[in-house]
Amino acid sequence: MSAEDIRGALEGLKYGARSVLSPRVLQGAAVELGWITTHLAMYPLGLVGASGNRAERLTLSGLTPAQRSLLVGDVRAAGTPILLAHGIIDNHTVFALMRRQLLRRGFTRIQTFSYSPLTLDVRSTAERMGAEIERLCEESGSDQIHIVGHSLGGLIARYYVQRLGGSERVHTCVTLGTPHQGTVAARLLPWPLVKQLRPDSDLMTELAEPAPDCQTRFVAFYSDVDQLIVPQRRARIRHPDLVARNVRVDGVGHLSLPFHGDVVHQITGMLSHLDDEQHTVA
Repeated sequence: MSAEDIRGALEGLKYGARSVLSPRVLQGAAVELGWITTHLAMYPLGLVGASGNRAERLTLSGLTPAQRSLLVGDVRAAGTPILLAHGIIDNHTVFALMRRQLLRRGFTRIQTFSYSPLTLDVRSTAERMGAEIERLCEESGSDQIHIVGHSLGGLIARYYVQRLGGSERVHTCVTLGTPHQGTVAARLLPWPLVKQLRPDSDLMTELAEPAPDCQTRFVAFYSDVDQLIVPQRRARIRHPDLVARNVRVDGVGHLSLPFHGDVVHQITGMLSHLDDEQHTVA
C-alpha cells in the first residue's frame, strides 16, 4: 500500500471515528443489524433460487385493486421490465421485499442482474449488463426498461447508461447507496474493483466527463448514516448533463436501503407513472 493510500485510509478512519458515536448513527446501526440478520438467513436461497418473476398476459381477473389500477391506468408502465442489480458480495435476495411490492403493484416482469463477488472491473460488468438488457427487451418486446441498483449495482447501471449508450434502453435508473462520487472508505482495501470506487479513480474521472445525449431519468437515494459511503453526500449524483434527483433518507444504514419500507414505496410509486415525455413523475 502506497503512502497516498495510507493517508487516504487514515482520513477515512478519522471521518468514521468522528461520526460513529452520534445518536443517529447508533440508531441506524441497530436497524441495520436487524436487517442484516434477516438477510443472512435469506442469503443462501439466492445461491439456488430463481431471480426473475414473469406474469405474462395478465387479465383483470384475480388481481388486487392496486394491480388492476396500474394495468388500467397505465398498461405501458405495468409492462415495462424492471432489472434489479445487487451490490458486491450480495445476491437477488436483497430485493425480496422490493420484488414482492412491485408485483403487488402490478408490474409484470422483474429480473435480477447478478455478478460474481470476485468481479474486478465495473466497465466489463456494465457491458455484460447491457447484453442482459438487450435480451430482456427482446423477450419482453419492450423498447425500454427500468433499473434499480443497490450500492455497486447502481454504479454499474450508471456506467452502462452514461458511457455505453444505455440511455436509449433505460427509462429510469434508481440507485440506492451508490458511490457516484466515490467513497473514501474504498482506500481501506487495495482490491482492483474497490480501487475504482475511490474519489480520484480513473472511473470517477470518466463518469465526470460530459454526457450531453443522456436522457435517462436518475433518482439517487442516499442515507445520512451510510457506513460505506464516506462522506455520505458522495452517494448523490452531481453531473450537469444528467437528469437526476437526489433523495435523502434519514437513519437508514447502507445494507437496509433495499428493505426500507418508505424507500420501496417511493420506488414503486415513481415507476408506476410515466408522463408523455418518457420521464418518471412522483
